[in-house]
Amino acid sequence: MSTSDEPAEVTVTGNHGGGPAPDEPQGVGVAALVRQRVGECSPAERRVARALLADYPAAGLGTVATLAERAEVSAPTVLRFLTRLGFGGYPEFQRALRDELTERETSPLTAYRAAERTSHPPTGALARAAGNLPEAVARTLVELPQGELDAAARLLADQQLRVTAAGGRFSGLLAHYLVLHLMQVRGSSRLLPVSPVERTDMLVDVGRRDLVVLFDFRRYEEPTLALAREVTARGARVVLFTDRWLSPVAGLAEVVLPGRVESPSLYDSFVPALALVETVVAAVIDRLGPVAGTRLKAMEQAQQEFHTG
Repeated sequence: MSTSDEPAEVTVTGNHGGGPAPDEPQGVGVAALVRQRVGECSPAERRVARALLADYPAAGLGTVATLAERAEVSAPTVLRFLTRLGFGGYPEFQRALRDELTERETSPLTAYRAAERTSHPPTGALARAAGNLPEAVARTLVELPQGELDAAARLLADQQLRVTAAGGRFSGLLAHYLVLHLMQVRGSSRLLPVSPVERTDMLVDVGRRDLVVLFDFRRYEEPTLALAREVTARGARVVLFTDRWLSPVAGLAEVVLPGRVESPSLYDSFVPALALVETVVAAVIDRLGPVAGTRLKAMEQAQQEFHTG
């Protein structure tokens, strides 16, 4: 059984079979493209976008008529929506989805076996890292919609909301990193524990005054999706950090922050995701203004008084 935080190497793809629209960011997944373009859509086309993201990618792997029925629109509306995204037709759109499914399921073992089959010797790790990590970080930040960053900062700076963060086997480290920063600049922030009793205690009262920040990268974890479904059903809001293919949680999240995962090894890199977390933290501090300074001062004073330094 595959899990999301068992990262694997990714190869950046450049088209959807027939080629991307001229202004389409190269290698952006279909779901991320939908979220980027949805603001340009008509109300009927936005219903198609919501239907697709609500059950992604399965909703797009059936017939045009099935997707139209899900969205309660006509088949021509679905096709107009896909044209707006830059696809030449429904078959091209479905090829892109199937290509994504293949990439999403890539594991370290699969990547290792693929590397064994290559006939040319690999370059050194340092050269590979220098070649792809800076670009992966840069493209993550360039491709991030400003509106998503602003929305994340607004929610995370709202001290009326209690923040709970959770991640997977590897991405839990990112969740912890984010919480440590939020503890210092705004308070009322916590990491969802692993222990069942502690976890239940923390979730039992989740409601409309809660903001849940989830980290979910390929290969996505079903418990994370189940958690997102439960907390949103109780009125909590969700901010999602994910990769460019978008976790299924994206259909439930109010804010989605996708990052690149190109890596010098067989494992996906969290370096771009870390850069994204630090960018969000900077935006939160900007939004908090003097409140952040007051909180930092209080934290330092408490550290001295309680001898916790």
